[in-house]
Amino acid sequence: MIVVTHLNGSQFAINPDLIEKIHANPDTTLSMVDGSFVIVCEPLEDVIEIIRGYRASVLRMAWDLADTPQPVAKLAAIPRHPAGK
Repeated sequence: MIVVTHLNGSQFAINPDLIEKIHANPDTTLSMVDGSFVIVCEPLEDVIEIIRGYRASVLRMAWDLADTPQPVAKLAAIPRHPAGK
């Protein structure tokens, strides 16, 4: 989620993967994939940079997780019964 600002000054978080287009006309308008629109205070370039930073942080976290050994769950062995018993 990225944090942007409504025209009234209140901040809110929005999923950048649901943004289809960003217009600057003159207010920055986020066109969402569901057809709705959100007008924000941040300039178009800033919104793009915020999204870029968000995506870079997601990739960084994934990279860090790949470098960290994950605990392996130990499975209990099921004892085998001798054949015929």
